[in-house]
Amino acid sequence: MPDLRELPSVEHILKDDHIAPMIAEFGHQAVRDTVRDLQGHIRKSAQNSIPEWVTTPGEYATPVREALRFSTYQSVFNLTGTVIHTNLGRSLLSADLWQRVEHLVTRPINLEFDIALGSRGDRDTIIEERLKRITGCEAATVVNNNAAALLLVLNTFALGKSVPVSRGELIEIGGSFRLPELMSRSGCTLVEVGTTNRTHLRDYESAADGAAMLLKVHPSNYHVSGFTKDVSAAELAALSKKHDIPSCVDVGSGTLVNLTNWGLPEEPTPTSILEQGIDLVTFSGDKLLGGVQAGIIVGRADLLAELKKNPLKRALRADKITLAILEETLKLYEQPDQLQTVLPLLKTLTLSQEELERRARIVQEALPTHWRTDVCESTGQIGSGALPDKHLPSVAVTIKDPDHNAEKVLHMLRELSTPVVGRIADDRVWLDMRGADPMDELLETLAELA
Repeated sequence: MPDLRELPSVEHILKDDHIAPMIAEFGHQAVRDTVRDLQGHIRKSAQNSIPEWVTTPGEYATPVREALRFSTYQSVFNLTGTVIHTNLGRSLLSADLWQRVEHLVTRPINLEFDIALGSRGDRDTIIEERLKRITGCEAATVVNNNAAALLLVLNTFALGKSVPVSRGELIEIGGSFRLPELMSRSGCTLVEVGTTNRTHLRDYESAADGAAMLLKVHPSNYHVSGFTKDVSAAELAALSKKHDIPSCVDVGSGTLVNLTNWGLPEEPTPTSILEQGIDLVTFSGDKLLGGVQAGIIVGRADLLAELKKNPLKRALRADKITLAILEETLKLYEQPDQLQTVLPLLKTLTLSQEELERRARIVQEALPTHWRTDVCESTGQIGSGALPDKHLPSVAVTIKDPDHNAEKVLHMLRELSTPVVGRIADDRVWLDMRGADPMDELLETLAELA
C-alpha cells in the first residue's frame, strides 16, 4: 500500500486529462479547492497507508464530480404537476427563441443607442412600442421583476404618503415576500381597509382623503370563497379620479391574452384592467406571459414619464438579455392565432389528456420493473400564484417501491444525471406528464435507474 509521500500535487492533478472536463464544468478554483479538501481528508484519516487510487491524478475525477455536482445550475425535469414552478425557473423559453436572440446577447446592440439619429436612446423604447400595440396602453417600462415594478410605482407617487389597500390583498408569496414590508421599504405608509374577506368601496372612500394613490393587488397564491366582497378595478378607477390621485392594479401573473380561448381558466389581462380606467398596471414577465423574469408597468404616459425619472428606475432596470428575450416573446403575441404552437407555456398548458396518457405509458415502461407503477388521472396547477383555486386535469405515473419509502424514491430520481423532480401524495411518488419533455432525453435519464 502506498503512503502519504506518494500523493500527487494538486497542480499535477489539475493538469490531468480526466480533470479537464471537471474544470470546464465547475470552474478551476472550485475543482482546485475540492482536490485540496479531498487530500486534506486523506491525510487526516490515513494511518500507515493510503488507498491506491489517491496516487493516480485521473482517479480524482469521480470524487470531484460527486462533491461538486450540486454546486452549479443544471437543467431538471419538472414532473411536479406545477407548470410555472417558482423553484424550477418558472416559464420555459423555446430553443428557437433563444437562437433568435443569441446574436443580440453575444454582440453589441442598440440598447441605448438611436441608430437613426446616431445619438443616445432609451432602452425601453423598443419594448414600449410592442407593449403599446399589444395592451393598448399609452406608455410602458420594464424593470427586473414585478416586486420591483410595484416598488418603483409606490416610491414615485407615494413617498412619505399613505396608500390604502384591502386587508384581503396584503399577501405573502414564496420566499416570505410580504406586500406590507415592500410598501414600507418603498417609503409609503400602508393604510389597511376592509376585512380579510369583505372590502367595500366605502372602505377605500374613508381612506382616500390624504392618500397618494389607490392600490389593488391580485391575491396571487390564495383564494377566498364564500361570504366575500371586493372592490372592482372600475370602482377603484372612478374613486381615484374623484380624488385626483393615481390608481394602480398589480395583476401578478400578467397574461396578455384571454386564456379561455384555449379552454383554460380566466385571468385578468392588463388590457382589461386599463379599459376599466385604471392608470397603471404592473405584472410579471416570466409567469403567464411565458417569458423571462421582468416587471412590466403599463398605463398613462404622464405617469410613466414620472416613473422613468425616478433614480430608482436605474437601480431596478432590466439588462440587455432580459430585454432581448422579452421583445422576442412579445413578437409572438402579435400573432395570437399561432401562440399555442410557439409559446412553450401555452403548449404545455393545453396538452390533451390523450397525449399525457401516451407519455405516461412510455415512461411507465422505462421505470425499473421491481417498482409498482400505475398510470393515474391527476390534477396539476398553473403555478407561481396564477389561479390558485383552479386545477388542470393531467396524467401521472405513480411509483411505489417495495424496498424504499417515497422520500427515498424521490431522492433516487434527483440523483440522476438530469435530476427528475416529482411530488409525493398518498405515500407514492407522482410524476406528472406535463413536464415530460423532451421525452427522448427523459427516457435516457430514467434508463440510469437500471
